[in-house]
Amino acid sequence: MKALISLALAGLSCMAAAADGRTQSAQEANATDVERYEYATNLDIARVIHTDDIPDDVCEVVPIHMVYEDSHGERHTLEYSVMGRGCGGF
Repeated sequence: MKALISLALAGLSCMAAAADGRTQSAQEANATDVERYEYATNLDIARVIHTDDIPDDVCEVVPIHMVYEDSHGERHTLEYSVMGRGCGGF
């Protein structure tokens, strides 16, 4: 279930990032400001600003960061897990 949610977040964030030409590196975000996604996390995502690329050379679960604005215009950085794309069969 968590993998499905992670994939949905990744797909949604990629579409929104492609629609918005502006990006900000998640590495610029202060590490203490990073929120970690968990199954029960209540998300308020109004606009995705940037997502890290999913690595093509890794076949394991890796952390990804998404920078987004909530419905009040506040910027957040969310860390969540996705499966790397380097597994050959995927």
